[in-house]
Amino acid sequence: MSNRTLLLVAGIVVGSVWGLAVGAAYGASGKIVCWKDKSGKIVGCGDTVPPEYREGGTKELDRRGVTRKETGAALTAEQRKAKEEEEARKKAEAQKAQEQRRQDTALLNTFSSEKEIDLKRDRELQVVDLQIKNYEASLKNAQARETEARGRADQLTKSKKPLPDAVKDELARAEAERRQIEGQITTKQKERDAIRVKYEEMKKRYVELKAKQAAARGK
Repeated sequence: MSNRTLLLVAGIVVGSVWGLAVGAAYGASGKIVCWKDKSGKIVGCGDTVPPEYREGGTKELDRRGVTRKETGAALTAEQRKAKEEEEARKKAEAQKAQEQRRQDTALLNTFSSEKEIDLKRDRELQVVDLQIKNYEASLKNAQARETEARGRADQLTKSKKPLPDAVKDELARAEAERRQIEGQITTKQKERDAIRVKYEEMKKRYVELKAKQAAARGK
């Protein structure tokens, strides 16, 4: 056969006809390749895939017609994007599961009872509460300085005298200091709330893990 590529009519791949097609298409390479159209249907076989079918799937067979390798059609841009997103999702889920296992192990190795979790929570809360008290003391001093500066400014205003730059600057500094300390107190209050939530979730997870361990030992 001068041309070792034999195109077969779609639908030939059945029964003995399939065997004849394989034999006819078989070449010195010891294998043949059958190509598919966009619908996945085999439309021809030979030793070389025609250019117009290279984007489609292929099926590679040996001399006996046994399938050795099969590929699907090339993915469209949308299909590739969907596949990449799915792979990224699975990877993220696997990483999340791995991190959860790490946290669970650390939790069980760190605490031996719920009481220990409560004690650690209380120690952290004590530190934050002390910081808040210190800020509150600073706030009182800042408020006093602001009140004093504002009093001088009001007195000059009532006297219909222009405010000196020094008085304006003093009042602005006092207001800025007061606002800054108020913001620090708000931040610490949020931190205190976050600590309570963190340890509540931690204790809940600890109870779940201990229950699972007990159930496993009971089997």
